[in-house]
Amino acid sequence: MKICIIGAGSTYTPELVEGIINKRETLPVTELTFMDIDERKLNIVGGLCQRMIEAAGLPCKTELVLNDYAYALKGADFVLAQIRVGKLPARVKDEKIPLKHGLIGQETCGIGGMFKGLRTIPVMLKIVKLMEEYCPDAWLINFSNPSGMIAEALLNHTNVKMMGLCNVPINTIDGIKRNMNLPDAYIEYMGLNHFAYITKIEANGKDYLQEALEAGLNSESMKNIPASGFSKEQVAAIGAIPTCYLEYYYFKDSKLNTLKNSEKTRGERCMEIEEELLEIYQNSELHVKPAQLSQRGGARYSEVAINLVNSIWNDTGDVQVVNVLNNGAIPFLKDTDAVEICAKIGKNGATPIPVTGVITDHMVEYISNVKAYERHAVKAAINGDKLEALRALVVNPLVGDFKTASACFDEMLEAHKEFLPQFFKEEK
Repeated sequence: MKICIIGAGSTYTPELVEGIINKRETLPVTELTFMDIDERKLNIVGGLCQRMIEAAGLPCKTELVLNDYAYALKGADFVLAQIRVGKLPARVKDEKIPLKHGLIGQETCGIGGMFKGLRTIPVMLKIVKLMEEYCPDAWLINFSNPSGMIAEALLNHTNVKMMGLCNVPINTIDGIKRNMNLPDAYIEYMGLNHFAYITKIEANGKDYLQEALEAGLNSESMKNIPASGFSKEQVAAIGAIPTCYLEYYYFKDSKLNTLKNSEKTRGERCMEIEEELLEIYQNSELHVKPAQLSQRGGARYSEVAINLVNSIWNDTGDVQVVNVLNNGAIPFLKDTDAVEICAKIGKNGATPIPVTGVITDHMVEYISNVKAYERHAVKAAINGDKLEALRALVVNPLVGDFKTASACFDEMLEAHKEFLPQFFKEEK
């Protein structure tokens, strides 16, 4: 069994390796390829990962591959993608430039999130094309952001077997189980990546959602989102439990003020954390995942990713939250819409579980609106179409103004020019 990690220079990669080591009884990984385009990070992070595998006594061949997708992908059973086109400096631009225009600057939401999608989707399409040639039967597990938009693009424009992942669902679901003291409950998670709701809490033949709403229960916040929390009245107005990223939409003004008044953006802080981690990783005596990695906001990515690999490989049929095509599971969305939803996982992939919990008119309206934005943004990313990008932004709840959208778009397009060749075809 061969796993190829694309973007292996990421400081998250030791999480994945820890997950592989922990699943050694059920996942017979014999070959692990670490591929990245950044030589320094590949050597530092890859070196730690190799020491971790050796220290664990895992009978697994490892190889660090610099900027050679074809070689890395050849014969892979699973491809785990965690790429960041333009690296963290591009993220900082996504965060800072919108603020100049009075818009939220964020990695996956609003215009910053759209530009991350515009940069990332074409590269993911190229990776999939190489997979078709070098590992045509492999599963692609993607946790590059924006995960939902990438799933929308790849599942509708290629034949790849893939699922998108995020660590928000597992943290949210486990937080609700803990807060409600219902360890075995089925938690219905429904919506889009970074725009989802909890619509059912089922245990002992009973739905506890109403009790949770009356208690004003909120979802678990993430380290990378300064959470203010929803009041009891706000949760009641929504009619379901909002997940943490929805704070950007429901508390748009206060979030914008917080971002404007922050000394550093999250991306700038991540650059500092990354350098601290890389320094720690270089210690040749270190052969376990360091505790400091938890500061990076990616808690439990390894668990989510490796659980998914395990469920496909061993055909377990267990339920996990993934980004896949809707196929009727959420009744008000198209079959071809990528959604973030509970699904049964087995050797043939994900079978979305139809939503049976509460769906309020408000949720239908808001999710449909954000989905419309995503559809336009994906078209813009694939075709390099500025008009589609503007259509996306004018329906995005965090933008919504043509003049502001256009001015910010033009500035960001120029700032990210080297990573957006699809928008500059005529200049070649």
